Amino acid sequence: MLMEVAEERSGEDGREEYTKDGTVDLKGRPVLRSKTGRWTACSFILGYEMCERMSYYGIASNLVLYLTRELHEGTVKSANNVTNWAGFVWMAPILGAYIADAHLGRYRTFVMASGIYVLGMSLLTLAVTVPALKPPSCGNGVKDEDCDKHASTFQIGIFYFALYMIAIGTGGTKPNISTMGADQFDDFDPKERTQKLSFFNFWVLGIVFGTLFSFTFLVYIQDNVGWGLGYGLPTLGLAVSVLVFLVGTPFYRHRLPSGSPLTRMSMVVVAAVRKWKLAVPKDPKELHELSLDDYSNLGKFRIDHTPILRITRQSRKTKQMIKMIPVLVATLIPSAITAQVGTLFVKQGTTLNRSLGPHFEIPPACLSAFVTIFMFISLLIYDRYFVPAIRKHTGDPRGISMLQRLGIGLVFHIIIMVTACFAEKRRLGIAKQNGILEQNQTVPLTIFILLPQFALMGIADTFVDVAKLEFFYDQAPQGMKSLGTSYFTTSIGIGNFLSSFLLTVVSHITKKDGHRGWIQNNLNTSRLDYFYAFYAVLSFLNLLFFLLVAKSYVYNEDVDVIESNRELQKVLEPSSYGA
Repeated sequence: MLMEVAEERSGEDGREEYTKDGTVDLKGRPVLRSKTGRWTACSFILGYEMCERMSYYGIASNLVLYLTRELHEGTVKSANNVTNWAGFVWMAPILGAYIADAHLGRYRTFVMASGIYVLGMSLLTLAVTVPALKPPSCGNGVKDEDCDKHASTFQIGIFYFALYMIAIGTGGTKPNISTMGADQFDDFDPKERTQKLSFFNFWVLGIVFGTLFSFTFLVYIQDNVGWGLGYGLPTLGLAVSVLVFLVGTPFYRHRLPSGSPLTRMSMVVVAAVRKWKLAVPKDPKELHELSLDDYSNLGKFRIDHTPILRITRQSRKTKQMIKMIPVLVATLIPSAITAQVGTLFVKQGTTLNRSLGPHFEIPPACLSAFVTIFMFISLLIYDRYFVPAIRKHTGDPRGISMLQRLGIGLVFHIIIMVTACFAEKRRLGIAKQNGILEQNQTVPLTIFILLPQFALMGIADTFVDVAKLEFFYDQAPQGMKSLGTSYFTTSIGIGNFLSSFLLTVVSHITKKDGHRGWIQNNLNTSRLDYFYAFYAVLSFLNLLFFLLVAKSYVYNEDVDVIESNRELQKVLEPSSYGA
């Protein structure tokens, strides 16, 4: 058999066996299990992700306040510009996944995109530092509404050009780095396969440490020292993270580009439409690419045909990708809710008492650190205590299924928006009691009234974000893993665009017939509590939809054995050794 051939070749000169999942080195040659991959390679990848997330959230976490304070944008405009940018950041990975899977491979796509990413961060730092590029200062003590100095069109253009350069860079790095990390574990080796089950949890923990640094130290620097240093440090951090990744190059396992999955999916759909009237062959054998003997030798059963599509390898993969789309749709509302953390939640914080002692004020965006802290704590509890305990009853290595984990997170999202609604109602009540109706007046209520909604968001992310990432990667067939990971980023991207859409529509509708509207530049006269209640209702309806989807979903096989053997056969050909 093929596996025995691989072991014989490796055993002739005393070396250990090659990986059995078709992974290769950068030159397309088979790689030894003992010298590549596993946690050694993943340590560099996790190090990159931790530094990169520090850099990204060093910009994203406080961006709404920069747009408000420096570019003098209103509540709706600043929030929408943040979520539109974030939406583009998370949608761009579709293009990055296509380039990686169809042409360059994950490693080369990542390296090229990271260069664009660093250039964008550098230009953004210059845009807030160089006098000719940054907006003119209004001076201390001047209110935003009284300031007559505004950024020029050129200055605004440079700032947003840099932001969208960053978005393009993340488009090439985001879908490939997590998938590449998971590729470091061979699904055909029981020990490595077990280790991969914990990879995504450690992946999220790396993100936790990076974001915690940005939500605390970097946000403080931006609010109290200056935007130049506050953006310069994330830029330096990104450059360091890319160097960390490059250092680990000799240890990485790679997968050969297998062609555009989008093209193959399109071909299957077109073929299905063109041939839907054709009669099904009388001999079912004609519907399979392999003979009965091939399936028997591989220890697998053939899948029966359907009346619509021939069960070929490509049609099967296409159906596997298509059947995940309803789950993707069910994650859009949660992604829109998560977008409020970096926009309206932060804007709320600017209206509250942020004093912590006589000489220290908490930056509003610092509360986002509690999302990270509670996510870290709940991840540890989940992985160390919950999973081992529940595994005894379910027999599932994950404890509970991926969709069950996601469903628990969706329940938390309902609780979050109800909690935020009551917190905002209390803030408005205190403001009214004290006659605080001006835009820049501080409500005599501690900023920690918002802590529960931030903390609950961290717990929800333990369930929603980890489950989404693991689900879309695990359920995507071989050759489409990057596209599967891009489902995760697409969920967040569309969720951010949905947030912008809902905010704009609600703001417009509630201003009709002479009403003030729910969302104004002056939050002390707005009705964000109504807006949060609206999100709570949407979350409940979305949960019902998800339950219908989850009930009918059938999980795919964990390993595509047939294709992995074919990939291995390609790299074991004599020509591969001479490459």
